Amino acid sequence: MREVHVTVNGASAAAAIDPRMLLSDFLRDRLGLTGTHVGCEHGYCGSCTVLVDGASTRSCLTLAVQVDGKSVHTVESLAAHGAELHPIQQALKDCHGLQCGFCTPGLLMSVAELASNGSTCTRDEIREHLAGNTCRCTGYQHIVDAVEQVMRSLRSEAVDVS
Repeated sequence: MREVHVTVNGASAAAAIDPRMLLSDFLRDRLGLTGTHVGCEHGYCGSCTVLVDGASTRSCLTLAVQVDGKSVHTVESLAAHGAELHPIQQALKDCHGLQCGFCTPGLLMSVAELASNGSTCTRDEIREHLAGNTCRCTGYQHIVDAVEQVMRSLRSEAVDVS
């Protein structure tokens, strides 16, 4: 067993874990943060994407011990404790970028990473950034529309993505 200390969604968390435990399992099973979905377990689908020190990370490929001493943000950090929707969530809703919802948590975190750098993006750049997130339902058009909406709002006002 190995002790890990990590900040998850702004709160400190510590646990003694098997060194082989995946970050996705740590978040879901130890911390009860079930918003992080596990799809392919090979890093392909992107459903398990979280932000580690601000960078998108596949939690199904990352050992929990690798984030010892780091900051992790999960989808639960976007609109915590029943608050209204985060601007990224609202944009996906407004633009009809959601269907079954299985890919949504990872997609939201990838968009949060993109939005946090505050730069402007073309539709092709948005598609490139989201290439690691597989959605089998939407065809991506509405998702890209939603990201454009978020990026426009960033230019007009500061959007907090943490």
